Amino acid sequence: MTVHSQEHSVAAADGTPLFVTDWRPESTDSTDSANSPNGGVILMHGLGEHSGRYQHVAQFFNAMGMSVRAYDHRGHGRSGGPRGDVPDSNVLLDDAQLVVDDFARQFSIAPILFGHSMGGLIAARYAVERRSPLRALILSSPALAIALSGGQKLLLKVLGAIAPGLTLPNGLEQRYLSHDANVVELYGKDPLVHGKISARLLNCMLASMAIAQAQAASLAVPTLLLYAGDDRIVDASGSEMFGKSLPANSSESHVYPALYHEIFNEIGAEQVFGDMRNWLARL
Repeated sequence: MTVHSQEHSVAAADGTPLFVTDWRPESTDSTDSANSPNGGVILMHGLGEHSGRYQHVAQFFNAMGMSVRAYDHRGHGRSGGPRGDVPDSNVLLDDAQLVVDDFARQFSIAPILFGHSMGGLIAARYAVERRSPLRALILSSPALAIALSGGQKLLLKVLGAIAPGLTLPNGLEQRYLSHDANVVELYGKDPLVHGKISARLLNCMLASMAIAQAQAASLAVPTLLLYAGDDRIVDASGSEMFGKSLPANSSESHVYPALYHEIFNEIGAEQVFGDMRNWLARL
């Protein structure tokens, strides 16, 4: 299948440019939603990385006849903003709404949200708050819980009070992204990847975790939850808790006990793609 890609930007409410890539199957005309019968997908990446790492996931959706949009969160990839920081606790949700609603207007469709790690957290909160009409939600190892030591909690409290925008190393251990050594090596060499996080961004994430978990039972869209059982990047118990709270008649969960965090970049990712394909076929 021939796929057309287009790179552009969307201006956030404060003028920050958000880098966007659209991938469309050959038969899809962005001006004619009738040529996109299988709908569209918005991809949200994780902390410190960028949307370009999801081209293979976009191509998977394209092969199913779907148009795909991925974007770099502010402070990430080719979007504007200080690396690893946000100006306030709602800006990532506000940015997402601009991108999602712009995409929905182009195709006159309610898109599926696909989010990985921090992107999964943002997607989950976006869905429970019903910011836009959505067709469905797919979460990949979402950051719905993280383990912080007593010292880290104290440091977060101090920095949140005196230097909320100061960025420090995010502590992500690259070797636990995937069992595939090539994935780990490419991540380490990627010039668009950074390892920074501010107290303000971390507090934003913690607040979003609390909101998503508290409102999971009220989630009103079909949801597919896919997560690594041997996750060393985020706490998999957050996904387990979230999954147990989801409405049983409109949700499906799969845990992969032997996989590391990036389940779509893992050895054995074929099973993950297969589970997603089967779920989409029933959607």
